[in-house]
Amino acid sequence: MEKWDLYTKDRQYTGKTMIRGEKIPEGFYRMVVHVCIFNSKGEMLIQQRQANKNGWSNLWDMSVGGHTLAGESSSQGAMREVSEEIGLALSLEQQRPALTIDFDTGFDDIYTVVSDVDIDSLTLQQEEVQAVKWASLEEICGMIDEGTFIPYHKSLIALVFFLSTHCDAHTRPDQK
Repeated sequence: MEKWDLYTKDRQYTGKTMIRGEKIPEGFYRMVVHVCIFNSKGEMLIQQRQANKNGWSNLWDMSVGGHTLAGESSSQGAMREVSEEIGLALSLEQQRPALTIDFDTGFDDIYTVVSDVDIDSLTLQQEEVQAVKWASLEEICGMIDEGTFIPYHKSLIALVFFLSTHCDAHTRPDQK
């Protein structure tokens, strides 16, 4: 039984929790995390969800994603999800999300990491992940068009690729 912390619209922790599968109470929000792992060639590690997964079964997705559990920070939840889903130990304690997206019932923190992970050495969580591979931005956009990748906005995927090599939204350093 997974418990999730609940937040206000301003992302303030409320001290309240809910159980996974319950309807999110009106006026409350949950936290989701994604970790997008890129290699030095600029490709993203993507995972194929299991056929029996509730929601987006058999489709390809970003490297790792899931809910933070009650008591976890965003980075703690992201590190746990990476460890659980693909068996990789990552340290994200000193890293902020590259991007946070608000959605109807919560917040989605997206982390980007550049690491030449040997995908043959990963231990995939059988209940969640059936395969992993490296893919370029163009390949992922093509998969979205084919209906084999979760139908994210292609502009979001392009932004995540951009953020994997850029640390902010400015094109030149601040002139102090």
